[in-house]
Amino acid sequence: MRILITDRHTKGDEHIEQDAVGPDIELEFFDHHDEVTDDAWARADGIVTYRGTAAVMAALPKLQRARIVVRGGVGFDGLDLKALGERGIAVCTVPDYGTTEVADHAIGLMLAMRRGLDRYDGLMRSDPSGKWRYLESPCIDRLRGRTFGVFGLGRIGLAAARRASGFDMNVVFYDPHLPDGVDLSTGYKRMTTAEELFETADTVSIHSPHTDETRGAINANLLSRMKPGGLVINTARGPIVNLDDLFEALKAGTPAGAALDVLPVEPADTSHPLVKAYMNREEWLDGRLMITPHAAFYSPPGLHDLRSKAVATVAQRLRDGSTRNCQNLDYLVD
Repeated sequence: MRILITDRHTKGDEHIEQDAVGPDIELEFFDHHDEVTDDAWARADGIVTYRGTAAVMAALPKLQRARIVVRGGVGFDGLDLKALGERGIAVCTVPDYGTTEVADHAIGLMLAMRRGLDRYDGLMRSDPSGKWRYLESPCIDRLRGRTFGVFGLGRIGLAAARRASGFDMNVVFYDPHLPDGVDLSTGYKRMTTAEELFETADTVSIHSPHTDETRGAINANLLSRMKPGGLVINTARGPIVNLDDLFEALKAGTPAGAALDVLPVEPADTSHPLVKAYMNREEWLDGRLMITPHAAFYSPPGLHDLRSKAVATVAQRLRDGSTRNCQNLDYLVD
């Protein structure tokens, strides 16, 4: 049995994957998904890919033996669930590898913005004596008693909500896919519409998957409903936020700020007006925008979990035919 890893993270530590699957499974690594050969596609019994979903779909006619594709991550954007399922190929994900890291990152972004940490650090680097003072900023605020809104109360959204509660914040959420009673079991107040969430919350943290329903969902309509001191945080998927609308909304002053770990185009499109204004340190945006490089998931133990769980999921399918975290069961033909 052979597992193909289309785009490994680092060289020299392949024992992480080998330890997870055992000595009876052979692993084949490539540095980048565009480098995978036709022979490698053809001889793979299972595939792990991180950023190579488009490459997997392009290689579909070459997949002669594959029984499973695991996307190393939470989402499965770019994988045609039906087409793969009809070929007998299960599509699985690793939804639990970075739950706490992403939740921590979301709260960290909120803290940085609400306490002005990035601005203070910049001032101290430039003049720690002459600029030894507090700053007034539209985003700086107390957390106690303020309302933390969660757009998508899944695993990560719930983890972020629990952390916000620890700062004595009120928690509300919007998630039309959760059954009645979740508000009772969590103690968090349910908002019936996305509009109500944005009107109620002081900080909105986005934790929904990227689907046809959520693509561009955070738009001018919702952003305009926020309080003047409102803050939007996105550690989910970049296309959920309409970046053009966010640029115009920030320009207009509502919301007060945004903190983004993900963007619609990655790496960042430096021609986009919001990214350009951020790079140029335009005064109107000072203290109102933070960007991190889709790194919320990362910690050394988190990355270890991702890599080991991804190949273990493949090995399980190859050994006994079962799947875990399978996204195309409705289409899967065994």
